Amino acid sequence: MVFTIAEIGQAHEGSLGILHSYIDAVSKTGVDAIKFQTHIADAESSIHESFRVNFSYEDDTRFAYWKRMEFTLEQWAGIKKHCDDVGLEFMSSPFSNAAVELLEEVGVKRYKIGSGEVNNFLLLEKIAKTGKPVIISSGMSSLDELDATVAFLKERDVDYSILQCTTSYPTKPEQFGLNVIQELKERYNVTVGFSDHSASTEACIAATALGAEILEFHVVFDKEMFGPDAKSSLTIPETKHLVKAVANISQAVKNPINKEKNYAFFELKSIFEKSLAVNKTLPLNHILTFDDLEAKKPKGFGILASDYEKVLGKKLSRPLNKWDFLNEPDLI
Repeated sequence: MVFTIAEIGQAHEGSLGILHSYIDAVSKTGVDAIKFQTHIADAESSIHESFRVNFSYEDDTRFAYWKRMEFTLEQWAGIKKHCDDVGLEFMSSPFSNAAVELLEEVGVKRYKIGSGEVNNFLLLEKIAKTGKPVIISSGMSSLDELDATVAFLKERDVDYSILQCTTSYPTKPEQFGLNVIQELKERYNVTVGFSDHSASTEACIAATALGAEILEFHVVFDKEMFGPDAKSSLTIPETKHLVKAVANISQAVKNPINKEKNYAFFELKSIFEKSLAVNKTLPLNHILTFDDLEAKKPKGFGILASDYEKVLGKKLSRPLNKWDFLNEPDLI
């Protein structure tokens, strides 16, 4: 089955209460994991960092925003416990080595590397030392850059997977890059998934049909909420719909149909397929033409409708009434 990750990111706006509300809400959607971001402002940023988009009415700097997003070790431990209690895998992307140390104390199972950190080999080295699996997002990386990251991880025997991602918020259909899913599979021969910022369900559904085995998507209570990712997110009802759709498409992908074998439809074919009949009363020795014929259900009461050409030009061995089935003994 496809592994689904609901990305909350900073949708909690620094509120522990809102964050826990997200855990409860997401637990009812059927996703496998819920993902946050672990920010330690002093370790990852500075007052010189600029805003990606103008979204904040309360933070003078991006650094101040990261400060507001911080939680203590004890708070993260409580978040992890809540996730465990409701059956969600706790995930959080680290953005500094200090964040990795914190998440190790919390007990994270695997690491998701954001698009902006794929070339941060210092961070990757820190994570590699944990021995835990890594999911990397390819959003801002060229194939050459991905090659370098993959080589770095392979040298350290890191179990890794890759997500096709386009770092554009919200992502337009022409930016999805669904073709890259298969390209990544063929290039790296690892589990490949799709990270979505389109604020719609169709991209992840299509990605599943094209072989994605991991799906990550942002989730928010309402797309009009405050924050940088709200308009690129799914709502809770949309998330429920997506999880169900992905499960169905995943089953379809795992159960290919062999069109060479249609024995499963034998009974239906006998009902829906048709036998040849005559569409008017015809006398003995009448020479059959196309205009004399009709096809009627069910199959097996006359010559197969698919064999109509074989009866054209043949004489009738007996008179037939309108709508009588036509069989081999009726022909001379």
